[in-house]
Order: sequence, then C-alpha cells, then structure tokens
Amino acid sequence: MLVRLLDLPNVSKEEKKLLETESIVFRKPIAPEKSLVTDWVTSNFSKNWGDEVNVAFASLPVNCFIAQREQSILGFACFECTSKNFFGPTGVLTSERGKSIGKILLIKALEALRQMGYGYAIIGGVGPASYYEKTVGAKIIEKSEKSIYENLLKQPK
Repeated sequence: MLVRLLDLPNVSKEEKKLLETESIVFRKPIAPEKSLVTDWVTSNFSKNWGDEVNVAFASLPVNCFIAQREQSILGFACFECTSKNFFGPTGVLTSERGKSIGKILLIKALEALRQMGYGYAIIGGVGPASYYEKTVGAKIIEKSEKSIYENLLKQPK
C-alpha cells in the first residue's frame, strides 16, 4: 500500500489521553533495550519480525517505536527495516487492542519517515488493508502481489 505522508492525522490528544489514563508511554527504544524488545517481538509475533526489529536497532536513532506501561511492552512499530521507505512490521498485544495504541505507533513511524524526507511510504506485506485505508488513507499498489516478501524463508512453527 502507498501512504501520503504530508497530511497524516494528528494523534497527540489520543497519545496524551493514554498517558494520563493508562500510563502508556510511546517512544523509541535505545540500544540497551535491544535484546528485550527483539525477544518480546519474537515471542509475541514471529522470529522474522524479531529479525526486522534487530535491523531497526542498527540505525541511530532506532527505526522503531514501542508502547510501554511501566516495564511491559504493549506494542511496536518499525520502519525502514526490510527496505528503504517501508513501514512495518508492527503489532500490539491482543489484550491491548482497541485503545488506539496501534494507530499512534503507526502515525509516529510514518511521521519519522516523513522527517527522513519521504513524501510517501510503502506498507509492505499488508494484513488489514481496510485498517490502513481508514486510518491513514493508504491505497493499494496495483500489481504488487509479488513483492520483496515473495520467497521469504519462515521459521517452522
């Protein structure tokens, strides 16, 4: 999917509300947290996503945002890990969904891509296309069924 980065929705009020009501902080993790974040993503989502998070830590500042409450990670969103100008992977714990955590992480990551100089971003390997259409006005890129993920090796379950 393709997202125009010049007119992203403002989520500052939603972020402030989650901080005040649920003590949820949104931020970029730092190097001493690499193993904790990578291991959390691997155990809650997949080894492949954990590997992408590992790549996010190769950039300074880190190309990832997390949502945390005290010492617990609730969600994450990475960008420019698998390919230049790509958003993802991203995920929120099932128990924390429906609170706008994913939306805030998405917008923060897309804003970071805009600050890097991009006017548009690519969301690759899209699961819920309707979510991205509704939240950030993303559009399907025609003939993109074949992508960089086409022959991806995956860890057996």
